[in-house]
Amino acid sequence: MVIRIAAVGDVHLDEDVVGRFRPALEELPECADVLLLAGDLTRHGTEAEARCVAEEFGGLAVPVVTVLGNHDHQCDQVPQVVKVLEDAGITVLEGNGVVLDCAGGRLGIAGAKGFGGGFAGRCASDFGEPEMKAFVRTTTDSADRLGAALRSLDCDMLVALTHYSPVPDTLVGEPLEIYPFLGSYQLGQAIDSAPTALAVHGHAHAGTERGTTPGGVRVRNVAHPVIKQAYSVFHVGDQLDTDQVSTLGQSGIQRSWS
Repeated sequence: MVIRIAAVGDVHLDEDVVGRFRPALEELPECADVLLLAGDLTRHGTEAEARCVAEEFGGLAVPVVTVLGNHDHQCDQVPQVVKVLEDAGITVLEGNGVVLDCAGGRLGIAGAKGFGGGFAGRCASDFGEPEMKAFVRTTTDSADRLGAALRSLDCDMLVALTHYSPVPDTLVGEPLEIYPFLGSYQLGQAIDSAPTALAVHGHAHAGTERGTTPGGVRVRNVAHPVIKQAYSVFHVGDQLDTDQVSTLGQSGIQRSWS
C-alpha cells in the first residue's frame, strides 16, 4: 500500500506567472494521488492574486490541499483569498485536517501555517513584554492546533502540511539570524505527537530540502526555489518511504522570489 504525494510551496503567483506550472500539473495523475501546497501561494495576498492561484491549481485531476503562508496574509484579505481557493475546489487547512480516499489507502492531511519562534536552545520564550508573549503564543496556538488535528484523523497514512519549518535541518543555507522567523520546534513536537509519516513545509527559499524531526519523521522543504521544479513527489506506505525525482517536462521553472 503506497500513497503518492506531490508537493510544492512558495509559488508566489500573480498574473505574470499564470500558466507556467500548468503543463507539469496536467501530468500529476501519472505520478501522484494528491497535490499539497505549502503556503505563499501569492505575492501579496490579494484576492486578484488568489484568482491566479485558482486558475493555475484549480480543476486538476487530483485533489489539491493547501495552507496559507505569510505572503498570503500581507494585504489582510485572508477570508477573500480562502473563498476564492475553496470555490476552485482547493481545500484550505488551518488547524484542521482532511482525509482523502486514495488508491493506496486513506490519507490524512493536517495543516497549519505555523509561525516563528526558533528551535531548542535558541528560541523565544513566553516571558516579558506583551508583544513577546503574543509572538510566542501565536506559535504555541498554531502548533497545538496542528497536533490536535494530526491526532484526530482516522486514516492509514498521516501527513503534516505547514508553511513554517518544524526543524532547523531544512533551514541550512539561510542566515542563522533569521531561523527564529522561519520556524519553530513546537511544530516539530506537534508532528511527533502523532504517527506522522511525512511533514512538508515551505518558506525557507535558501534552505535545504531534507530534514528529520527529533521523533524521526521525515521532513521536506518543498519551497519552489529549493526544489526547482513544479513539484516533488514522495511515496508513503508499507514499503520503504521514498522521495521520487521525476522529469516533469516544463517543471523546471526558475525565478527568484522574496
